[in-house]
Amino acid sequence: MSENLQDVLDPNLAEKLVFNEAGLIPAIVQQHDTLEVLMMGWMDDVALARTLTTGRVWFYSRSRREYWRKGDTSGHVQYVKSAAIDCDSDVLLIKVHQVGVACHTGTRTCFTGRELPVVVGNENEDAKETK
Repeated sequence: MSENLQDVLDPNLAEKLVFNEAGLIPAIVQQHDTLEVLMMGWMDDVALARTLTTGRVWFYSRSRREYWRKGDTSGHVQYVKSAAIDCDSDVLLIKVHQVGVACHTGTRTCFTGRELPVVVGNENEDAKETK
């Protein structure tokens, strides 16, 4: 397992990644087959290198200031299926096979039951307004 991102990725790609001022990058975790968004966690270069080389998802805990591998305590493991960066190189998308629930609260996703009230958009109404 390499902990040096420069050893894992092409150096030109590695240097394009945009980490925040704390050296972290958000990682959206998605179920690979249903495309369900499971959670978001933070990675630094070491957590990303571990994720890319071990087949398991690693994060950096901002509160505990330590690395953690998803599922080591709970048994709710995330097996890596693919990884991508967004068009600005400042967000990661990690597709996984999720075993059990993704959220530490016991829900399938970290978004389950936490919906906000919204006005639902209607493309037919927009089409009428533009004519």
